[in-house]
Amino acid sequence: MAQKTVLIVDDEPDILELLAYNLHKEGFEVVKASNGQEAVAKALERLPDAIVLDIMMPEMDGFEACKAIRANAATSAIPVIFLTAKSGEIDEILGLELGADDYIQKPISPRLLVSRIKARIRRPAESVRTETIAAPELLKIAALEINRQNYTVRIDGVEHFFPKKEFELLAFLASNPDKIFDREFLLRRIWGESVQVIERTVDVHISKIREKLGKYHSSIETVKGLGYRFTTDTE
Repeated sequence: MAQKTVLIVDDEPDILELLAYNLHKEGFEVVKASNGQEAVAKALERLPDAIVLDIMMPEMDGFEACKAIRANAATSAIPVIFLTAKSGEIDEILGLELGADDYIQKPISPRLLVSRIKARIRRPAESVRTETIAAPELLKIAALEINRQNYTVRIDGVEHFFPKKEFELLAFLASNPDKIFDREFLLRRIWGESVQVIERTVDVHISKIREKLGKYHSSIETVKGLGYRFTTDTE
Protein backbone atom coordinates (compact mmCIF):
# COMPACT_ATOMS: atom_id res chain seq x y z
CA MET A 1 0.00 0.00 0.00
CA ALA A 2 1.36 3.43 -0.95
CA GLN A 3 2.32 5.74 1.88
CA LYS A 4 -0.36 8.31 2.65
CA THR A 5 0.48 12.00 2.96
CA VAL A 6 -1.04 14.37 5.51
CA LEU A 7 -0.67 18.15 5.38
CA ILE A 8 -0.74 19.63 8.90
CA VAL A 9 -1.24 23.36 9.32
CA ASP A 10 -0.79 25.30 12.57
CA ASP A 11 1.04 28.48 13.56
CA GLU A 12 2.28 26.90 16.80
CA PRO A 13 5.56 25.00 16.18
CA ASP A 14 5.07 22.75 19.22
CA ILE A 15 1.72 21.51 17.93
CA LEU A 16 3.16 20.91 14.45
CA GLU A 17 5.99 18.84 15.89
CA LEU A 18 3.64 16.85 18.15
CA LEU A 19 1.30 16.02 15.27
CA ALA A 20 4.16 15.25 12.89
CA TYR A 21 5.79 12.90 15.40
CA ASN A 22 2.60 10.91 15.96
CA LEU A 23 1.72 10.75 12.27
CA HIS A 24 5.24 9.58 11.36
CA LYS A 25 4.89 6.81 13.95
CA GLU A 26 1.74 5.64 12.15
CA GLY A 27 3.53 5.51 8.79
CA PHE A 28 2.28 8.76 7.26
CA GLU A 29 4.37 11.13 5.22
CA VAL A 30 3.93 14.59 6.74
CA VAL A 31 3.95 18.00 5.07
CA LYS A 32 3.90 21.05 7.38
CA ALA A 33 2.64 24.61 6.95
CA SER A 34 2.42 27.46 9.45
CA ASN A 35 -0.24 29.70 7.87
CA GLY A 36 -3.23 29.56 5.55
CA GLN A 37 -1.52 30.83 2.41
CA GLU A 38 1.27 28.29 2.77
CA ALA A 39 -1.35 25.59 3.35
CA VAL A 40 -3.17 26.35 0.09
CA ALA A 41 0.11 26.41 -1.86
CA LYS A 42 1.34 23.11 -0.40
CA ALA A 43 -2.05 21.46 -0.90
CA LEU A 44 -1.83 22.25 -4.62
CA GLU A 45 1.82 21.24 -4.81
CA ARG A 46 1.63 17.94 -2.91
CA LEU A 47 -2.06 16.91 -3.23
CA PRO A 48 -2.09 15.21 0.20
CA ASP A 49 -4.51 12.48 1.20
CA ALA A 50 -5.80 14.58 4.12
CA ILE A 51 -5.36 18.06 5.59
CA VAL A 52 -5.41 18.96 9.29
CA LEU A 53 -6.10 22.68 9.40
CA ASP A 54 -5.97 25.09 12.35
CA ILE A 55 -8.47 27.97 12.26
CA MET A 56 -6.78 30.88 14.04
CA MET A 57 -3.68 31.62 11.92
CA PRO A 58 -1.89 34.67 10.49
CA GLU A 59 -2.10 35.85 6.85
CA MET A 60 -5.09 33.61 6.02
CA ASP A 61 -7.22 31.86 8.62
CA GLY A 62 -8.38 28.27 8.38
CA PHE A 63 -11.85 29.14 7.12
CA GLU A 64 -10.45 31.09 4.16
CA ALA A 65 -7.81 28.43 3.47
CA CYS A 66 -10.48 25.71 3.43
CA LYS A 67 -12.63 27.78 1.08
CA ALA A 68 -9.67 28.22 -1.30
CA ILE A 69 -8.86 24.49 -1.17
CA ARG A 70 -12.48 23.56 -1.95
CA ALA A 71 -12.68 26.09 -4.80
CA ASN A 72 -9.84 24.41 -6.74
CA ALA A 73 -10.81 21.27 -8.68
CA ALA A 74 -7.42 19.66 -7.97
CA THR A 75 -7.88 19.85 -4.18
CA SER A 76 -11.65 20.04 -3.75
CA ALA A 77 -12.12 16.40 -2.71
CA ILE A 78 -9.24 16.19 -0.19
CA PRO A 79 -10.61 15.51 3.34
CA VAL A 80 -10.14 18.53 5.62
CA ILE A 81 -10.17 18.26 9.41
CA PHE A 82 -10.35 21.50 11.39
CA LEU A 83 -8.21 21.50 14.53
CA THR A 84 -9.12 24.46 16.70
CA ALA A 85 -9.43 25.93 20.16
CA LYS A 86 -12.68 27.67 19.16
CA SER A 87 -15.95 26.19 20.33
CA GLY A 88 -19.63 26.77 19.82
CA GLU A 89 -22.39 25.86 17.38
CA ILE A 90 -21.85 28.87 15.09
CA ASP A 91 -18.19 28.04 14.49
CA GLU A 92 -19.00 24.38 13.91
CA ILE A 93 -21.70 25.13 11.34
CA LEU A 94 -19.47 27.67 9.57
CA GLY A 95 -16.58 25.21 9.36
CA LEU A 96 -18.71 22.42 7.98
CA GLU A 97 -20.53 24.78 5.63
CA LEU A 98 -17.20 25.79 4.09
CA GLY A 99 -16.48 22.16 3.31
CA ALA A 100 -14.63 20.68 6.29
CA ASP A 101 -15.09 16.94 6.77
CA ASP A 102 -14.51 16.93 10.50
CA TYR A 103 -14.15 19.41 13.35
CA ILE A 104 -11.99 18.65 16.40
CA GLN A 105 -11.40 20.90 19.39
CA LYS A 106 -8.06 21.36 21.14
CA PRO A 107 -6.64 19.92 23.29
CA ILE A 108 -6.93 16.54 21.60
CA SER A 109 -5.35 13.15 22.01
CA PRO A 110 -2.91 12.53 19.12
CA ARG A 111 -4.18 8.94 18.97
CA LEU A 112 -7.73 10.17 18.48
CA LEU A 113 -6.66 12.58 15.75
CA VAL A 114 -4.76 9.83 13.94
CA SER A 115 -7.89 7.66 14.15
CA ARG A 116 -10.03 10.43 12.65
CA ILE A 117 -7.51 10.98 9.85
CA LYS A 118 -7.49 7.28 8.98
CA ALA A 119 -11.31 7.24 8.93
CA ARG A 120 -11.45 10.25 6.62
CA ILE A 121 -8.87 8.82 4.22
CA ARG A 122 -10.79 5.54 3.98
CA ARG A 123 -14.24 7.05 3.51
CA PRO A 124 -13.78 8.82 0.13
CA ALA A 125 -12.74 5.58 -1.59
CA GLU A 126 -15.71 3.76 -0.06
CA SER A 127 -18.18 6.48 -1.07
CA VAL A 128 -16.87 6.62 -4.65
CA ARG A 129 -17.56 2.90 -5.05
CA THR A 130 -21.14 3.43 -3.88
CA GLU A 131 -21.89 6.63 -5.74
CA THR A 132 -20.57 5.56 -9.14
CA ILE A 133 -23.26 2.91 -9.15
CA ALA A 134 -26.00 5.21 -7.80
CA ALA A 135 -25.43 8.32 -9.95
CA PRO A 136 -23.72 9.40 -13.18
CA GLU A 137 -20.70 11.70 -13.11
CA LEU A 138 -22.62 14.29 -15.15
CA LEU A 139 -26.21 14.89 -14.12
CA LYS A 140 -28.50 17.18 -16.15
CA ILE A 141 -31.94 18.16 -14.91
CA ALA A 142 -33.59 20.94 -16.90
CA ALA A 143 -31.40 24.05 -16.44
CA LEU A 144 -29.24 22.38 -13.76
CA GLU A 145 -26.01 20.57 -14.61
CA ILE A 146 -24.02 18.81 -11.86
CA ASN A 147 -20.56 17.47 -12.68
CA ARG A 148 -19.28 15.08 -10.01
CA GLN A 149 -15.91 14.68 -11.69
CA ASN A 150 -14.79 18.29 -11.19
CA TYR A 151 -17.27 19.44 -8.52
CA THR A 152 -18.95 22.07 -10.69
CA VAL A 153 -22.56 23.20 -10.90
CA ARG A 154 -24.00 25.10 -13.87
CA ILE A 155 -27.35 26.87 -13.71
CA ASP A 156 -28.67 28.15 -17.06
CA GLY A 157 -25.17 27.59 -18.43
CA VAL A 158 -23.47 29.73 -15.76
CA GLU A 159 -21.03 28.06 -13.35
CA HIS A 160 -21.67 28.63 -9.63
CA PHE A 161 -19.36 27.76 -6.74
CA PHE A 162 -20.71 25.26 -4.22
CA PRO A 163 -18.53 24.28 -1.22
CA LYS A 164 -17.96 20.54 -0.93
CA LYS A 165 -20.79 19.65 1.45
CA GLU A 166 -23.30 21.85 -0.36
CA PHE A 167 -22.26 20.20 -3.63
CA GLU A 168 -22.55 16.68 -2.22
CA LEU A 169 -25.95 17.41 -0.66
CA LEU A 170 -27.33 18.91 -3.89
CA ALA A 171 -25.87 16.10 -6.02
CA PHE A 172 -27.31 13.40 -3.76
CA LEU A 173 -30.80 14.89 -3.66
CA ALA A 174 -30.81 15.59 -7.41
CA SER A 175 -29.67 12.01 -8.09
CA ASN A 176 -32.70 10.72 -6.19
CA PRO A 177 -35.59 12.91 -7.42
CA ASP A 178 -38.93 12.78 -5.60
CA LYS A 179 -37.51 10.70 -2.74
CA ILE A 180 -37.83 12.14 0.76
CA PHE A 181 -34.79 12.02 3.05
CA ASP A 182 -34.88 13.05 6.70
CA ARG A 183 -32.16 15.18 8.30
CA GLU A 184 -30.64 12.30 10.25
CA PHE A 185 -30.16 10.25 7.08
CA LEU A 186 -28.65 13.19 5.20
CA LEU A 187 -26.23 13.87 8.08
CA ARG A 188 -25.01 10.27 8.00
CA ARG A 189 -24.86 10.17 4.20
CA ILE A 190 -23.03 13.47 3.62
CA TRP A 191 -21.06 14.02 6.83
CA GLY A 192 -20.51 10.40 7.91
CA GLU A 193 -21.05 8.50 11.13
CA SER A 194 -18.00 9.80 13.01
CA VAL A 195 -18.72 13.55 12.75
CA GLN A 196 -20.76 14.99 15.59
CA VAL A 197 -22.98 17.65 13.97
CA ILE A 198 -26.48 18.86 14.72
CA GLU A 199 -29.48 18.45 12.43
CA ARG A 200 -29.65 22.23 11.93
CA THR A 201 -26.46 21.86 9.87
CA VAL A 202 -28.58 20.30 7.11
CA ASP A 203 -31.05 23.19 7.23
CA VAL A 204 -28.22 25.74 6.93
CA HIS A 205 -26.78 23.97 3.89
CA ILE A 206 -30.19 23.61 2.23
CA SER A 207 -30.77 27.34 2.71
CA LYS A 208 -27.42 28.17 1.07
CA ILE A 209 -28.12 25.81 -1.84
CA ARG A 210 -31.53 27.38 -2.44
CA GLU A 211 -29.97 30.86 -2.52
CA LYS A 212 -27.58 29.75 -5.26
CA LEU A 213 -30.30 27.99 -7.24
CA GLY A 214 -32.07 31.36 -7.57
CA LYS A 215 -35.33 31.06 -9.48
CA TYR A 216 -35.01 27.26 -9.26
CA HIS A 217 -34.88 27.29 -5.44
CA SER A 218 -38.16 25.39 -5.18
CA SER A 219 -36.45 22.35 -6.74
CA ILE A 220 -35.54 21.42 -3.17
CA GLU A 221 -38.79 20.99 -1.31
CA THR A 222 -39.30 20.87 2.45
CA VAL A 223 -41.71 18.07 3.37
CA LYS A 224 -43.08 19.12 6.74
CA GLY A 225 -42.29 16.67 9.52
CA LEU A 226 -40.33 14.39 7.16
CA GLY A 227 -37.35 16.09 5.54
CA TYR A 228 -36.31 17.23 2.06
CA ARG A 229 -36.69 16.06 -1.50
CA PHE A 230 -35.58 17.21 -4.94
CA THR A 231 -38.39 17.71 -7.41
CA THR A 232 -38.43 18.70 -11.07
CA ASP A 233 -42.02 19.86 -10.73
CA THR A 234 -41.54 23.51 -9.71
CA GLU A 235 -44.77 24.90 -11.11
